[in-house]
Order: sequence, then C-alpha cells, then structure tokens
Amino acid sequence: MTPIAVTVAGSDSGGGAGIQADLKTFSALGVYGASVITALTAQNTLGVQAIHDIPPAFVAAQIESVFSDLSVTAIKIGMLSQAGVIETVADALDRHATGVPVVLDPVMVATSGDRLISDDAVDALRRRLMPRADVITPNLPEAAALLGEPVAESENAAVAQARRLVALGARAVLIKGGHAEGSESVDHLVTRDGHLRRFATSRIATRNTHGTGCTLSSAVAAGLARGLPLMKAVDEAKHYITAAIAAANRLRIGQGHGPVHHFHASWL
Repeated sequence: MTPIAVTVAGSDSGGGAGIQADLKTFSALGVYGASVITALTAQNTLGVQAIHDIPPAFVAAQIESVFSDLSVTAIKIGMLSQAGVIETVADALDRHATGVPVVLDPVMVATSGDRLISDDAVDALRRRLMPRADVITPNLPEAAALLGEPVAESENAAVAQARRLVALGARAVLIKGGHAEGSESVDHLVTRDGHLRRFATSRIATRNTHGTGCTLSSAVAAGLARGLPLMKAVDEAKHYITAAIAAANRLRIGQGHGPVHHFHASWL
C-alpha cells in the first residue's frame, strides 16, 4: 500500500515553509502527500506580510474530504493560528484518526520573527492537541512558550523542559536545538516511558533556514507513514534536514532567509 501523509497547516506563498515544505518533504521521502490548509499567508523569504485564516467549517470540510477517501498512514499538524481551528482539528482527529500517528509541530513564530498564532490558540493547543500527538516538535522558544518559562540556555535545561511537556500530556517530545549556540545543532527526543536520545550534527553556517522546522516534522511524519518506529523516523528525519540545510545555498531563492533544499538528493 502506498504510504499517505496529510499535512494540516498554513500555506506559504513563497514556497519554503508550511504546506509547501511539507508536501515537498513527503515527495522527497517516498510518501504521497495530501493537505488541509488552515491559513493563507502572504509570505516570502523576507517575512510574513499578511495572514488570512481559513474558517473552521472549511477546515473541517477539507478533513472530511481527505479522510473519507484516502487511507492516511500519518498526520503532520503545523500552523494553527486560531483556537476555533484547533478545536475543529482535534474533533476531526477523534472521528477519523484513531491509531494514525500524529506529529504536532507547534508553529508560533516564522523564521523571519513574525508571530503566527494567537494567545488563546496556545492554550487550546496544549489542551486539545498535545495529548493527541505521538510526538511534538517544538524549538527552544516554542517549548518555553508552551510552558510559560524562559528559553532554555543549556542542553540539560532543554531536556528538563521536554520532560515537563511530556508531563503535560505529550507522548514524546523532540525538542530542537537549532536556536541554541555552539558548534553542534542538538535535538533531544524524550518519551513518556523515560527514554532519552540525543541527536547531534555539526552546525551549518547559512542564512537559508526558512522552513527547517516544518521540514523536520514532516520528515518524521513521512517515516511514521512508512511504518518506521518513532526513534528510527526521527533519526532519518534529522539526517534529511541536515543535508537539506547543507545544500540550501545551491538554490539562491529570494533576498532574505531562503528555503532549505528539499530535493538535494535528486536535483543535479
């Protein structure tokens, strides 16, 4: 059976993040991608110029269309800017996605620094979707925002925050260290049963990091869609995003923070 992943997220008109990055990642990793668009952004490599939220009823209609026809094997959830949309997605997961692995990327701020979520939506995210996700993938600022704490300044502090997020209901947390300092980019996977694994790669000097968070989380979802266990899916996703960042300068897209190279393994 063809593995199918659906991304529930916002659209990036510049093509580097959001729905566009997710679908590129699914394709690059051998997974058929479907989509449910939760918001439209007027966006490019320089920033987010405008956001248009999709009404919850139309988000629900998209979900019904996808799940009534396609045999979805993994779900990636990204930008959900409004509490009403979060409630709609949570209700739909309860109806349609029992047993389907869910990767929740709590998107709050774009690479450009633009805020992408309302305050009441953060609370809804914690209550309705974190307990439903198989793994959440916050970066350091997002983990801090979910907990109402300062941003972690050490690996030990990051791991401690990941454990507190697990205690709030997440089954597993992949806390991403791309915003930290140092020669390595270090992510930590903490699971509800106490397992901890450190994923470290050399930090790559580039300004072209637009869509890194979306790409990593959708790569994890692609692995789960193909039937990989979580630890293996994260390991493969970490290698994929590292190679995509390393190849990003080959693209030369836009005047700001360019996208990572999703098809680095197939484009000459």
